Amino acid sequence: MKIVFAGTPAFARVALEQLHAAGFEIALVLTQPDRPAGRGMKLLASPVKQFALAHGIPLAQPRSLRLDGKFPDDAAAAQAALQAAQADAMVVAAYGLILPQWVLDLLRGTPAAASLTAQRRTDAAPPGLGCLNIHASLLPRWRGAAPIHRAIEAGDTETGVTLMQMDAGLDTGDMLRVEKMAIEPDDTTGRLHDRLAELGARMIVQLLRDAARGPLHATPQPAQGVSYAHKIDKAEAAIDWTQSVAVIERRIRAFDPSPGASSVLAGESIKLWKSEIDSKLTPIDGGYGHILFANSTGVGVQCGDGVLRLTELQRAGGKRLAAADFLRGFALPPGLRFGAA
Repeated sequence: MKIVFAGTPAFARVALEQLHAAGFEIALVLTQPDRPAGRGMKLLASPVKQFALAHGIPLAQPRSLRLDGKFPDDAAAAQAALQAAQADAMVVAAYGLILPQWVLDLLRGTPAAASLTAQRRTDAAPPGLGCLNIHASLLPRWRGAAPIHRAIEAGDTETGVTLMQMDAGLDTGDMLRVEKMAIEPDDTTGRLHDRLAELGARMIVQLLRDAARGPLHATPQPAQGVSYAHKIDKAEAAIDWTQSVAVIERRIRAFDPSPGASSVLAGESIKLWKSEIDSKLTPIDGGYGHILFANSTGVGVQCGDGVLRLTELQRAGGKRLAAADFLRGFALPPGLRFGAA
């Protein structure tokens, strides 16, 4: 079976690696253009691009796939590459670009797609499998860009991976496979991301193997339970200490490793990486953000309805440190307040 792969970050690279290892012919890889990163803001190739280059897989990096959009030349070049690939399916994982209708049609081998390609399928040929998406949630919950972050932030106890037949909507396509996974009480987005990436990769390999033996069965998504995982904004990283202790603890885990929860302390932005709810201390009315204690066990901070013990922190330009090590270089007397400039 010949496939096109569209993806950009590490989550997608895991699937690409396993599809390649399973022996599928990868005719083309689509990934987003290189982006500036790091202190020097040098252009950095995506994890998917790095894998494609290392294995000699044809690569395209269009800025858009809209033929009537801002970058029509990019879209036209991508269209030509997809036509030439003559793939049976496109696997999409965290690509980051919206697939316009012409892409969906082309990969399904519909009459609309036939007018786009010089080498048309014969009437007897079966349609392609279309565009198959690996989505890191139990659809229709957490459609959108940040399903892992939002599931942890919301306090969900389970998530999973949905393999979906893509349509023109935002993660609205029919479901082909669903597998669940528990969210552990101490899971961060980084830790859960890695488990879901492995699960999604295993599932797509098996799905394509099954597709080679017979038709796939799709199920429409339920009309109930729809929610949207909006893209994480850096402004969300700032902790609001008036919120409940449970909400803040989840947000710290949800924003690890990116963008990292933070709060201003003595005029300095401090990253907050690990925390525990301290049920032994009684909160002080109105003392939101105040430090109640700072010792080797952590930094106790007053929240809306309780006390949160910060156990791993980071100063700007420094390393992530356990509380005891952090306090050796940054004394925090009780009464000092997080969230104050």
